[in-house]
Amino acid sequence: MITFDIVLVFIVLIFIVVSLYTGLLGPVFTFILGVVVLGFFRILTPGEMLSGFANEQVMIVILLLLIGEVIRKTAIAELVFDRYFRKARSYNGFMSRMVFMVSVFSAFLNNTPLVAVMMPYVRTWSKRYNISPSKLLIPLSYAAILGGSATLIGTSTNLIVNGMVTDQHIVSGLPSLGIFDFVWVGVPMIVLGGIYLLLVGKKLLPARKDSEESSSTGIRTYFIEVQIKNNSPLVGQTIEESGLRNLPGLYLVEIHRMGKRIFVVSNNLTLEKGDKLTFAGENKKISLLTKPEYGLSIPSAGMLQRKKHANLLEIVISPNSSMIGKPLRDVNFRARYNAAVIGIYRNEESIPPRIRETILQAGDVLMLYAGSDFSTLSRDSHDFYFVSKVKEIEKVEGYKIVILLSGLALIILLSALKLISLFMGLVVLLMVVLILKMTKAKDLARSIDYNLGLIIVMSLALGTAMIKTGAADLVAHYVIVLLIPLGKIAVLTGIYAITAVIAAYVTNKAAVAIMFPISLSISLQLHLPAMPFILVVAYASAANFMTPIGYQTNLMVYGPGAYKFKDYFRIGFPLTVIYMIVAVTVLSLKYF
Repeated sequence: MITFDIVLVFIVLIFIVVSLYTGLLGPVFTFILGVVVLGFFRILTPGEMLSGFANEQVMIVILLLLIGEVIRKTAIAELVFDRYFRKARSYNGFMSRMVFMVSVFSAFLNNTPLVAVMMPYVRTWSKRYNISPSKLLIPLSYAAILGGSATLIGTSTNLIVNGMVTDQHIVSGLPSLGIFDFVWVGVPMIVLGGIYLLLVGKKLLPARKDSEESSSTGIRTYFIEVQIKNNSPLVGQTIEESGLRNLPGLYLVEIHRMGKRIFVVSNNLTLEKGDKLTFAGENKKISLLTKPEYGLSIPSAGMLQRKKHANLLEIVISPNSSMIGKPLRDVNFRARYNAAVIGIYRNEESIPPRIRETILQAGDVLMLYAGSDFSTLSRDSHDFYFVSKVKEIEKVEGYKIVILLSGLALIILLSALKLISLFMGLVVLLMVVLILKMTKAKDLARSIDYNLGLIIVMSLALGTAMIKTGAADLVAHYVIVLLIPLGKIAVLTGIYAITAVIAAYVTNKAAVAIMFPISLSISLQLHLPAMPFILVVAYASAANFMTPIGYQTNLMVYGPGAYKFKDYFRIGFPLTVIYMIVAVTVLSLKYF
């Protein structure tokens, strides 16, 4: 029987899916608004709405992020990568090393900062050996996804699933997931995924050159505005005499003079002091405009240009950035980070010369004119990641690093053996980190990703509403009617496919919130073990290769690799099918 409560839950679900897909509202506000509506109509009690804050798995996600942040600020990853990649001189050699190392690291550490650290290494190595970064950046993201989905703690998605397992009241006595319950599919897929990327992915990946080639090859082209100084040698010269038409990788688009815009710039036009010139330029050619001999200034950089030590660098907006949805003028980069945004690049979309009015999106690549203290000021920021420059690292004594890594390994081992709680182990390790002064409590507080925490809590509440109202049972019934004539394996495959599509085109958090209760209800109605139906949702949500918006690391490499949306589907769809076949086969053999 379809009740008002069920209808309202479906309306809220549709709203969440549409909002997340279209970007109508931010992810956090979308989830909160949906849950508040359910609370207003008394489908959820206040306790059910907020129960996620007391969920152990949510706290584990936050603790792992904090410990990962401490590791990121040390030289651990840099030292390992420097030694490990030094001898790689061929594409296959570098690719195989990268896939192996990144997947191993991401199985136990948060993969977002891992990819952020690796991106500059990939770009540097690519430039050294004249290989397009676009041949390596998607594999970097995929390696992190493959490794992260191989353990419980490798990705927050798996921990959300475990949180729903502990929160649900449908199946009594259902045990929580163990750290290594995912390895039966995860480890084989690391191997198969690596082979796929080496043999097939190499041919499917685009070979777009970085900023040394023409714009048709997919490089990052920015609009940048410069102004002719009063004492510039260009004053009184024509466009042809100035040589501004001949700057490599730069194109003069228009001139602003006395409030008027000159769109057709002829070679005979004489330059005047105060003229504002708009160039379309390749990222690494923009520095040509800052040469003293031209006498040009960058108005958006302001007083930063008077400093002796300043840098041109690129950053990419993170998926959970507080800047998303805001016009650039409201972000206040200069006050917060002593940096000015002088250009924006967005894949497959032209950004107008007046960049101050541009609404920022996740994945946007920003060209910054930054002061020497930018690395320090941005150290704890979750709003962006570096593309062309690595953050400064903190010097930590060797014995402290040994304690941190060995402590983490010991906690994982003891937790896997059920000797200690993973939550308590991580709390103790974090206390040790603070006692050893490897970081400060206030720095940890600043590094907490509150947006992610809120999304997870609201996802758990949404799952509770689906179970409580019977909405999950209703959908499960129709899925069974449709697929059970084809067999149990077909049902499992159908759940995987539906979850993967939601994760790819909405978010993996939404996929878990929607599909977990449905999948669990299907297992009950078919009188089958619950575990394969739980794990299939976890795998399908975490192993997200088909779109840049489906997983945060995919979005991180989207701009820096100058990829198109279809690039992800071309290489990611076959890998998704392979993962689905392996997951369904292994789960069927193990549990049916």
